[in-house]
Amino acid sequence: MESIGLTTLDFAIMGIYLVGIVIYGIMKGKQNSSEEYFLGGRSLTWPTVGISLFAANISSSTLIGLAGACYLLDMTVYNYEWYAVVVLVFFAIFFLPFYLKSGVYTMPEFLEKRYDHRSRYYFSFITVVGNILIDTAASLYVGMIVLGLIFPQLPPWVVIVILAAAAAAYTIPGGLSSVVKTEVIQAIVLIFGSCILTYYALDKVGGWGAMVDQLNNLKAQGITDKDANEALSIVRDNSGDWWRQYNQPIVPWWGLFTGVPLLGFYFWANNQFMVQRVLSSKSLNHGRWGALFAGFLKLPVILIMCIPGTLAFILYRDSETINYLTADGTCTDLANCVDYTYPTLLFDLLPSGLLGLVVAGLLAAMMSSISATFNSASTLITMDFVNKFRPNMTSKQLVRSGQIATLALVILASLWAPQIGKYGNLFAYLQDILGYIAPPVVSVFILGLFWKRANATGAFWSLMIGMGLAGIWVVGIINGVDHWWFQMHFLLRTTVLFVACFLAHFIISSMTPAPSEEKTKNLTWSPKLIAEETAELADLPWYLNYRYQAAILLLITAVVVGYFW
Repeated sequence: MESIGLTTLDFAIMGIYLVGIVIYGIMKGKQNSSEEYFLGGRSLTWPTVGISLFAANISSSTLIGLAGACYLLDMTVYNYEWYAVVVLVFFAIFFLPFYLKSGVYTMPEFLEKRYDHRSRYYFSFITVVGNILIDTAASLYVGMIVLGLIFPQLPPWVVIVILAAAAAAYTIPGGLSSVVKTEVIQAIVLIFGSCILTYYALDKVGGWGAMVDQLNNLKAQGITDKDANEALSIVRDNSGDWWRQYNQPIVPWWGLFTGVPLLGFYFWANNQFMVQRVLSSKSLNHGRWGALFAGFLKLPVILIMCIPGTLAFILYRDSETINYLTADGTCTDLANCVDYTYPTLLFDLLPSGLLGLVVAGLLAAMMSSISATFNSASTLITMDFVNKFRPNMTSKQLVRSGQIATLALVILASLWAPQIGKYGNLFAYLQDILGYIAPPVVSVFILGLFWKRANATGAFWSLMIGMGLAGIWVVGIINGVDHWWFQMHFLLRTTVLFVACFLAHFIISSMTPAPSEEKTKNLTWSPKLIAEETAELADLPWYLNYRYQAAILLLITAVVVGYFW
């Protein structure tokens, strides 16, 4: 790679695109009422819902993380992507009808209807913390990487302030409508850019067959211990102690039955950041179609976002031109700073003009992710805390409090973002943090939906036990405690935490009074709902029946997974 930089044409395209997206976001904003500001007026159609879900999930941080993991020839990260299809089908069948019928603004609000205010406040707080630590800060960190390469003279804090301010520029005045409408554009540009980059990378190594041959030759030479079959496989055996965190694939085969479903369930079915888009759909059918469409969009990710990381290993494994100044020193080998994999591909392979557009799309995706989490967290703060303590506020006052909350979140996330680089691997950071937050919440939602006996006391204490166990793990790991308990693979730790919370909830609920009928009526699932739904769907043609759509989508997923197994 001779240089890293953009031409005048690239800068012009970036400037026009980024200014245009901010103006478009402001123009598409709605804030006449709290429902319009926080839920876009509940008027979104299925294409918008689906693309928005995909864009919010495949943000710049996920894109950078996937490419970095695959540079290490660990294609198992794709299991998170295809598994989203399974989770979204489950979500569309069992959870979405209850969410929409309850008319809630937030997931914590749903927990209060099913349990009590204690569960609501806990989940609101932990979700806001997660939004800051995982989604917003990670996107700002990616901005530091990309803009830091373009403008190496800029201090990281300046880059963070620029990105955060740009995202807040249309999120604060426009609300969810601005977020979703801009996300549709970001998704299109991001997919286009990823397809183009994959084409150029494959072309440089000589095509798919040449990639396979080179991977095999690298193993024959002893440069890597994986041939093409292993490097391109999404199912990998463990090495050594199966339960350990270190020197293992990111997703061992047993993780497909344990931690991955739990993390996926939390992300797609419980996380305010994602579910808020489905809550904004104009009807139950549009919500279901949108969720399934998002799942469909996840399947090509292996080709356009994972494979480029593998190609980067072939292209740059012994490159002497990798020389980046990072926050933690100088990066001369991508194996030690894998988060620079995707930007390296961009700046090395794409021609002028196209590079500007793709970089603009990547930066806009960062802004999109940041703005989405800002809106989600401000919704939680406003509806779950401010509105509770000051119930007589007008709709306009609620909107104003949401705008103030967004500004506070901008500051907090900006302060945390520089710390992520110390973790070493962005994708591992994202999954590790999520592994502490998700299990207690998933346990509470599953038992609440499928077991009428689950009560508020059991829910609250299971959440407290989950928080306590997570705290013990964090303190022990930070202090380097040499004990097997603190060396678990994060997917195993996620499963242990879930089982502990599930059992605590079950036992405590069984030993304390059952909830009132008001707490379970219309908020717990029963088999009769399947018969009622069948009658409702009877008048729809088969291609509009989400059950047929789900079955076809699962079949396509099985084919993709089987090919890369």
